[in-house]
Amino acid sequence: MSVHPKRNALGRGLESLIPMDDTPARGTSAINDIAIDQIQPNPDQPRTNFDEEAINELAASIRELGIIQPISLRKVGADSYQIIAGERRYRAARIAGLTSVPAYIRTANDAELTEMALIENIQREDLNAIEIALTFKKLIDQYDLTQERLSERIGKKRATIANFLRLLRLPAEVQLGLRDKRLDMGHARALLTISDPSLQLKLYNEILRRGLSVRKVEELAKAYENGESPAVPEKSGPAESKFRSGDVDILKKHLSSAFGTPVRFTCDKTGKGRITFPFSNDDELERLITLFDTLKQQTTDKSAY
Repeated sequence: MSVHPKRNALGRGLESLIPMDDTPARGTSAINDIAIDQIQPNPDQPRTNFDEEAINELAASIRELGIIQPISLRKVGADSYQIIAGERRYRAARIAGLTSVPAYIRTANDAELTEMALIENIQREDLNAIEIALTFKKLIDQYDLTQERLSERIGKKRATIANFLRLLRLPAEVQLGLRDKRLDMGHARALLTISDPSLQLKLYNEILRRGLSVRKVEELAKAYENGESPAVPEKSGPAESKFRSGDVDILKKHLSSAFGTPVRFTCDKTGKGRITFPFSNDDELERLITLFDTLKQQTTDKSAY
């Protein structure tokens, strides 16, 4: 396997957060082949939900293509490593029967480990809003950080951090809905303008039942907070797409597994949407282009028959 990562591929903050070991055997960009039995998950991993079906699909991809993006580890013993980023790939590799995995070895203390795992997951869009909020809170509480200091360390605006932390004020049921993506951040921010938790729950259930837009939720939230009891509109609009949210999730996971990158897939209730293939450096872009060219050639070959 030939991988040539760029030092700035993960964006601002990582190299200032995590001091890289300059020893050649654990070099900053060298890829090491680490026995999978020597690797242990990070108990403070920001990500708490792992979709078994998606991991099995990734395992199938790994059997065919191998691990395209090395995982990041830190050494915690003579023959022991802890995952900084890449637990999904690690779990899938075990299922695929690999005995070793390609990895970068980083130097990090406990606080830096959590920070780096958080940044990596956010940039790969692997975390839901509640997981991000809980990790922000843990960093602030455990390491006695202010929001301003955390903002400096992870390269996020203080207002962004504050908005995520505010989500933890919502009732548990709403937090679970946000975690499971039954509503989005816009809905959640609108619910936060209501001071009464019972009314927050009432409007949350209407969001699920009626499929309310963010704008409509903002209007209803303002009315509820002012003591009004507005009528909630019945669900209406264009005919719904034949694809349900579960179908979209399955397709998203399938594409992410097939292309080895977290594909972004959005689809509204009328069937309109967008598929986006993110990449973080030139090497990843080149790999995607090669895959597209291969698919195009395969299609051309089939049409020739």
